[in-house]
Amino acid sequence: MTKRIIIPVFACITVCLYGCGHKNAAGGNEIPEIQVAEAITDSLTLYKSYPGTLSATNVVEVVGRVNGTLLSSNFSAGDLVHKGDVLFTIESETYRNAVAEAEAQLATAKSSNEYATRQYAAMKKALESDAVSQMEVAEAKNSLEESQAAIKQAEAALRTARTNLGYCTVKAPITGHISSRTVDPGAYIGGEVSPVTLATIYDDATMLATFYIEDDSFLRMHSTTANREGIDYTRIPLEFSEQLPHSYTGDLYYLSPAVNASTGTIELKAEVSNPYNELRDGMYVSVKLPWKTDPKAVLVKDASLSTDQLGKYLYTVNDSDKVVYTPVTVGDLYHDTLRVVTKGISAGNRYVTKAMLKVRNGMTVNPVTEN
Repeated sequence: MTKRIIIPVFACITVCLYGCGHKNAAGGNEIPEIQVAEAITDSLTLYKSYPGTLSATNVVEVVGRVNGTLLSSNFSAGDLVHKGDVLFTIESETYRNAVAEAEAQLATAKSSNEYATRQYAAMKKALESDAVSQMEVAEAKNSLEESQAAIKQAEAALRTARTNLGYCTVKAPITGHISSRTVDPGAYIGGEVSPVTLATIYDDATMLATFYIEDDSFLRMHSTTANREGIDYTRIPLEFSEQLPHSYTGDLYYLSPAVNASTGTIELKAEVSNPYNELRDGMYVSVKLPWKTDPKAVLVKDASLSTDQLGKYLYTVNDSDKVVYTPVTVGDLYHDTLRVVTKGISAGNRYVTKAMLKVRNGMTVNPVTEN
C-alpha cells in the first residue's frame, strides 16, 4: 500500500508570505525611503527686527496770512511742487490799495522832510546875524527830526503793505509732495489774525525711519568688537507690511544719547532714500538692525520647517535612522530658500526635506540624501 505524504497548506502560505516584500526587522510595514538633507553652515550677519515709522525729512504747512476770497488753486493733491511755485491766489484789491496809500504817505513824508531840512538850514544861517532866536532854531530842528521819523514810519508801513500784498500770492516754501487743499476757491479766509492752513508739503525725497531698541539689546550688540566686525550700518534692510516694487535700505545716522527712563529704550533714526516716490510719511516699517556676525550660522531649507502650537519644528533623522520631532528656534531667511536656525540642531544633522506629513516621531526610515 502506497503511503501519501501530506504537507499542511497553511505552512506553505506562511513561508510564501514571509518571503514577500521589504519589511523591517520587527516584521512590520516596509521601511519608506525619505529624502533628507544635512544642516549646513555659512558666514553671515544676523539681524533683529524692530518696528518703526517713516516720516518726511521736512513737513511744512502752506498758510494764508491775509484776509480775502481764495481765487485759485494751482495744483492737484499729490503733485510734486517746487520751491517758489504759485499754489494759491487770494483777492488782493484791498492790499493793492494799501500799498498805493503807503506810497503816497511816504512821498508826503519825504516832501515834508525836504521842507524841514531847508527851514532848519535857513534858521541856522539867520541865527548868525541874530535875525532869529535860539528857540526858533530849536523848533526848526525839532520839526526836521519829526519829519525824519515820519519817513521811517512811512517806509515801515509801505514794507508791511507790500508784504501783505505779496501774501496774496501763496508760493511753495519748499520742494515736495503736496496734500489736498483744505480750503476751496471761492471761500473767504481770514489769515491776518491767525494764519489759515491751506495745504501741507512733504519733503520726502529722503525719509527718516525712527525706531526704538531696548537698552540691554543695545549693550549686547556693542559689547564686543568681534560682534561689530563686518557689520554695515549704512545699508540696513527695511521691510514693509506689503511688498513694494523696490527694496529699500537705511543709513543709521542718529543714536539718542540718553535712555528713555519710562520705556527703557533708545531712539535711533536712519535716512532712507526715496527715488521712486513709493514711501510715504507715516508708513510703518520693520527695521532689520544687524547685531552680530556669525561665521558658522546653521542653515536649513525653509520649506522643511513646519509649525505647530509650540512653534517651529523639524523632523530630524538620528544615527539609527529614526525620525525625531525636533523643536527649533529660527532666525532670518537667507538667500530666499534657506533659514537660519539659532537653536535646536547642529551642522551636519540630517532632517526630512519632503513628505513631512508622511513621517512621525519614532518612525524608522530609509534616508536618501538629496544631491
